[in-house]
Amino acid sequence: MIVGIIKEPEKEARVSLLADEVKKLVNQNIQVWVENGAGEKAFCLDENYKDAGATLKSRENILDGVDVILAIHRFELPVNTKNKILIGVYQPLFDVAQIKKWATNGHTIFSLDMLPRTTRAQSMDVLSSQSNVAGYGAFILAAARYPRYVPMLMTAAGSVKPATLLVIGAGVAGLQAIATGHRLGAVVEAFDTRPAVKEEVESLGARFIEVEGAQDASKAKGYAVEQTEDFQEKQKTKIASCIQKADIVITTAQIFGKKAPILVTKKMIEAMQPGSVIVDLAASTGGNTELTKDAIEWVTPNRVTIIGNSNIASTFPYDASKLYGRNITNFLKLITSDKGELTPDFLDELVVGACIIKEGEIENERVKALVASSKK
Repeated sequence: MIVGIIKEPEKEARVSLLADEVKKLVNQNIQVWVENGAGEKAFCLDENYKDAGATLKSRENILDGVDVILAIHRFELPVNTKNKILIGVYQPLFDVAQIKKWATNGHTIFSLDMLPRTTRAQSMDVLSSQSNVAGYGAFILAAARYPRYVPMLMTAAGSVKPATLLVIGAGVAGLQAIATGHRLGAVVEAFDTRPAVKEEVESLGARFIEVEGAQDASKAKGYAVEQTEDFQEKQKTKIASCIQKADIVITTAQIFGKKAPILVTKKMIEAMQPGSVIVDLAASTGGNTELTKDAIEWVTPNRVTIIGNSNIASTFPYDASKLYGRNITNFLKLITSDKGELTPDFLDELVVGACIIKEGEIENERVKALVASSKK
């Protein structure tokens, strides 16, 4: 079997596998071809890949000659390329057009963001590993834009009060943002619709903001769930009262396969103090604020900085790639034998869950329904 690693788009600094993970595959008798320069932005040079046993190839040679293509993001396959296995994070519920293109020529597509979020899947859960990096990076980015100190300081010239951090959504990214903000001296508050996360939030040094009447989110795979109108009104009132005194706000709430919920209104932002910073990690699915612009940082008329960035993990490319690569090699174990041969077991719930297209046919029922509705 030959596995190919291709270079990501210009704005992406991560790579699917670093040299250490490549070496593990080579030791399994799996050949690895790497596109020239694929790991440079993640500080993994061509020489590192060669030392690990990989072969450097052009993109064209890789797309034509390998069995498995590793690419974090969606990319274009040549029309004459056939029978490839693609593994990445392809957000099939948000890009039906690309899935329709790929559902040809016998391709098999595994999108790891569709993996069931079970205990067994944790070692290959790319959403969790990258969200962890994103939560850390979100606070670091916000602190860099915030025009004041984060911790409380006592100086001969007087004291400086600590920044107040409000985290909306206490999933993996939110919890890491809470932990990082607390370590760096911020006073932290956190909101989540799931009462079950209260203990985790408080264990990290934050105050949990609770709103009664939330829908049960225990089966939502770590995502938010749609709430009743009554709860949404209570939620907005509570968030509005907290956001007025917040210096830094980090929003992370997403609903699986749907547009992100609007939790921060224009009116709330207008009530914030000049110099305040909002980092919206849900920007790619619409954002949690009314004023979020995806992949854009801008300053409102009342001098609040809003950063819409769902790809913060890419700004820490080495460690993000390291964690992502471990997820990939763990998933590859499910579809290869000890001798490095392709042996995908389509009775395995994880293999089936991640499989969007099998040999040119769309397998995932939700994706299939979206494709069907797009034809109407």
